[in-house]
Amino acid sequence: MKADIHPQFSETVIKCACGNVLEVGSTKKDISVEICSQCHPFFTGKQKLVDTAGRIERFRKKYATYNQNQK
Repeated sequence: MKADIHPQFSETVIKCACGNVLEVGSTKKDISVEICSQCHPFFTGKQKLVDTAGRIERFRKKYATYNQNQK
């Protein structure tokens, strides 16, 4: 195996948006995630509503001129 080609492996902290903190080994420093096993609906058994209203409104704005041209 070649020497000095592998990234430095060290202890790091993973922080979730829900406030959960995990200490693991990684080649990256201080990782931030939006969803972890403590807040993901699959693991918690609770359904979480996602803000789709913003996505729908952006879609309607984007294609509003297209719909007007078709009529």
